Amino acid sequence: MTRILSYNINGIRAALKKGFGDWLKKTNADIVCLQEVKAHEEQLDLNIFKSLGYRIYWKPALKKGYSGVAILSKTEPLKVNYESGLTKYDEEGRILTAHYENFSVMSVYMPSGSSGEERQAFKMTFLDDFQEYIEELNKKYPNLIISGDYNICHQAIDIHNPVANKNSSGFLPEERAWLSTFLKSGFIDTFRHFNPEPNHYTWWSYRANAREKNLGWRIDYHMASNGLLDRLSRSTILSQAKHSDHCPILLELD
Repeated sequence: MTRILSYNINGIRAALKKGFGDWLKKTNADIVCLQEVKAHEEQLDLNIFKSLGYRIYWKPALKKGYSGVAILSKTEPLKVNYESGLTKYDEEGRILTAHYENFSVMSVYMPSGSSGEERQAFKMTFLDDFQEYIEELNKKYPNLIISGDYNICHQAIDIHNPVANKNSSGFLPEERAWLSTFLKSGFIDTFRHFNPEPNHYTWWSYRANAREKNLGWRIDYHMASNGLLDRLSRSTILSQAKHSDHCPILLELD
C-alpha cells in the first residue's frame, strides 16, 4: 500500500506554526505533494520532515513568498524533474514530478484567475500548455498521478452554489470543459471514482464562516492515469485538517 497525500498548504511556515508537522507524522503518508509552500528551502528548518523519514524535493517560485510546490518522499525516486520546460510556469514554481519504479507523482499548482482578466488569460494559456505537456509526458511515463490544486471545480456537485458562481473563475464553462477534456485524455478523478456524493469540498473562503457552514469548492485532485485503475484502493478528503484554507486529500494505491 502506498499512501499519497496532497495539500495546498497556503504557506508552509504558517502551517508549521499551526501544528502541520505533528499532524503529518500521524498520517504516515509515503509521498506528500505540497502546493503554495510560499518559501525557499533556506527560509525554514526542514529537519522536521527529515526526522519523519522524508527526502525533500522543492520547487519554489523565483519570487519569494509566492506559489511553489514540493514533494516529500520516504522512498528515493528514480528521477525528479524540477523543470517542465515551460519556463514561465517553472519560474512560478508550479510543476514538480518524481518518478518511481511503477508510477510517477506530480505536485501541481495551477494558476488562479480570480485576481482579474490578465491572470485568467494566463490560467487558460497554462491549461492548454499543460495538456500538451502531459500528453508528451504520458508517452514516456504512462502511470502518472497528477496531484494538487487545479483551481477548477469540475461539476455542479463540486461547488456549494453552482448557480451564483457560474461566472466565477474556477467554475467558468471553459475551465470545466478543459477538465472534462483532460479526463477524457486518459485520467481518473480518483475521489469521484469512489464517492459520487455531494457536499465534499477541499477549499473554503476565510470569509463568512464558510468552512463551518461547509460552503466550499472541490478544487484539489488526485488524477490518475487510466492504467492505474486496478491499483486504486481509496481516495478521500481529510477535511478535519485545518492548517490552511484548503484541506489535504489522500490517495491509496495497492
